[in-house]
Amino acid sequence: MKGIYADASGGLAEVFARVYRPDDPRVTVHEIETVSPEQMPSLYSGHDFMLNDHTFLPTEAMAKVEGLKHVIFLGTGARSYMNVEEIEGLGIQVHTIRGYGDTAVAEHAIALMWAAARNIAMLDRSVRAGGWPRGGAIELTGKTLGLYGFGGIAGEVARIAAGSGMRVIAWNRSARSYPGVEFVDLPTLLAESDVLSLHLLLTDETKQSLNAQRIAAMKDGAILVNTARGGLIDTAAMVAALQTGHLRHAALDVFDVEPLPAGDVLATLPNVTLTSHDGFNTPEASENLIRMGLDIAKRLAQG
Repeated sequence: MKGIYADASGGLAEVFARVYRPDDPRVTVHEIETVSPEQMPSLYSGHDFMLNDHTFLPTEAMAKVEGLKHVIFLGTGARSYMNVEEIEGLGIQVHTIRGYGDTAVAEHAIALMWAAARNIAMLDRSVRAGGWPRGGAIELTGKTLGLYGFGGIAGEVARIAAGSGMRVIAWNRSARSYPGVEFVDLPTLLAESDVLSLHLLLTDETKQSLNAQRIAAMKDGAILVNTARGGLIDTAAMVAALQTGHLRHAALDVFDVEPLPAGDVLATLPNVTLTSHDGFNTPEASENLIRMGLDIAKRLAQG
């Protein structure tokens, strides 16, 4: 059984080399930043599986690939890069990986939360421009952090936030329990959260789950943090709430379109902190991720 990892760019090829073991299936590695649809048939054909980090896989191009049986997507958000049902309809099974970067993403969510509360990005911009601003920050000790969805990342966020003196509440679509976390219904979560952090998977059911009605139901002056997926939020409604001040601040690592287009309205708002979908990106998480992908390939090879 042999595989290919075509988009191991940005240092991922070096990470792959560190975690690859002699008893792993054979994998051909390329450092291609962008694999075009036209390249896919010749590049992927003849391999049993592929590791995919960030390449969009159009169904039409994948239909021309011969012999491929498995796509191992390096992350949870495969649906942002392919139509999973259509790909599997071609006889190619899609595998995803959870839990590899729970701590990395949780720490990034916490960092964004504090940056928003203390206006770090605005202060940095102003000082670099020769200013010396004052005011506008809030303290988070004693405030309520609401977790919209609850899995491994949210559990890590809860652990860190509780240690900093915050009350932590959460809502999840299925029943959960976690030490120190109070699980509440969705109206309570929205009404009581001084900070609302999103932790849902993006599916057809959760797309724009935080819609205009639910944003309006949020506590006045709340901070919104999103390290999950941009499609979970009605972006136009969020922008409107930021412009009126109903939302104090939005701290975002994910967007409807990535990279964020030049001139996007989010980049013009002073009460928005932006990062480049980089919450997962630590050496520790990258090693976990690729090792877990290779473990899937090994299990497939063993039947």
